[in-house]
Amino acid sequence: MPLDIETVRNIAFLARIKVPEDELDALAGELSNIVDWVEQLSGVDTEGIEPMTSVVEMTLHERDDVVDDGGRREDVLANAPEREDGFFAVPKVVE
Repeated sequence: MPLDIETVRNIAFLARIKVPEDELDALAGELSNIVDWVEQLSGVDTEGIEPMTSVVEMTLHERDDVVDDGGRREDVLANAPEREDGFFAVPKVVE
């Protein structure tokens, strides 16, 4: 799917990337190649293929899901501009 210069200009705007006008044509070609490659991937038959976390068969280490307070209240509050009774103090924003 070839991208035109206007589409590339819009993509650059949305990404907040400043692209000089003289580079838009080359960038359109590169992005078109990327989109074509991604479209080729949709043609790959993945029926019956199990999802993988790695190319090497391995079992991931799991840890117990334990909820705690972290025990680092003072470290967390060390950079707070204001605090009150062990919590962040913020200005009231609702009237």
